[in-house]
Amino acid sequence: MAKIYTTEITSEHIPSDNPIHQRLFKAYVAAEPYVSGDVLEVGCGEGRGVELVMQKASSFTAVDKIEEALQVLQAKFPAAMFVAMNLPPLHGLADSSYDCVLSFQVIEHIKSDRFYLQEIHRVLKPGGVALITTPNRKMSLSRNPWHIREYLADELKNLASAIFSEVQMKGITGNAKVMAYYEQNKKSVARMMRWDILNLQYNLPAWMLRFPYEVMNRLNRNKLQTGDQSLVQSIRHEDYVVTDDAATALDLFMIVRK
Repeated sequence: MAKIYTTEITSEHIPSDNPIHQRLFKAYVAAEPYVSGDVLEVGCGEGRGVELVMQKASSFTAVDKIEEALQVLQAKFPAAMFVAMNLPPLHGLADSSYDCVLSFQVIEHIKSDRFYLQEIHRVLKPGGVALITTPNRKMSLSRNPWHIREYLADELKNLASAIFSEVQMKGITGNAKVMAYYEQNKKSVARMMRWDILNLQYNLPAWMLRFPYEVMNRLNRNKLQTGDQSLVQSIRHEDYVVTDDAATALDLFMIVRK
């Protein structure tokens, strides 16, 4: 199971991952007012928010491509249904089946992003709500070779507006403590990038960058923890806040309705 936890799929059990884990968990906390009825999570990963969501759902289904993680989750949450699949499409899920769809930090990995949104629209019940998060490209510190693309707020909103009847764009940002960590991270990444004099992070194909990205990202997170362990360990999901100013947020938080 440990092999699942890369810097791209963070773990609550790795101390240096804590600020990112708390940031990702915040999306589930922010989603609570919208969660009810039959709920689908598209791309549940290792199940960061499953327990929280199941407390408010009458039924819970989750899909992901990491079959090993889903097997662990199925044993832990026998009342839920976990289905392994690559997506899109959402294989075997019927039209108009879910009151609420959650999909956090997934769309940036999907080549056919419009099809992905169309599939979420298809499985939503009329009037159903979907919540989608993704990194705000404006706040990214380097190229992430695991991402097909990243979005600005208007780009994602325009894409979704062609599919859903209602689109609301918010963001998840941080308080002073979170932004202090962000600034430390930004400076550390900038020091590393000084050595990329040929701009290889943007000129090489993504597959060639994934291993060095993982090594450097892990070294960087460990260095940040060593340098200011009290800050890294003290950050909690309460330090992240939902904002209407999506353009300057760390993550985009989009709410759409069918």
